[in-house]
Amino acid sequence: MKPENSETENGQPGIAAAALFGLCPRCAEKTLFDGFAQFAPKCGKCGLNYSAFNVGDGPAGFLTLIIGALIVGLALWLEVSFAPPFWVHALLWIPLTFAAVIFGLRAAKAALLYAEFSRDAGEAGRKK
Repeated sequence: MKPENSETENGQPGIAAAALFGLCPRCAEKTLFDGFAQFAPKCGKCGLNYSAFNVGDGPAGFLTLIIGALIVGLALWLEVSFAPPFWVHALLWIPLTFAAVIFGLRAAKAALLYAEFSRDAGEAGRKK
């Protein structure tokens, strides 16, 4: 049995796969990112122009709130339960926060680009 969101009927990747692995929404190659969280100018295989999509800064705001709440909650739980020294908090939460933000931002940006592509979204007033 095939996973529900692995691939659409016309060969394009599902939104979860595209977001997690940085897949091109048209050809499903891993060409979406050109850095940690920066889109490549275009797909190296099918030539899809990624700069035509505008995902904006929406993912960053949501991730700040969500990841911040999770990290603070976990840090408070650790402090109340075990009362570790400060260096343990620094050793745990700084790298965890950094990793969660980078990978969360990649996934959120890729999901928004995929959603724009699959719905043929664009700027207001654009001629098709």
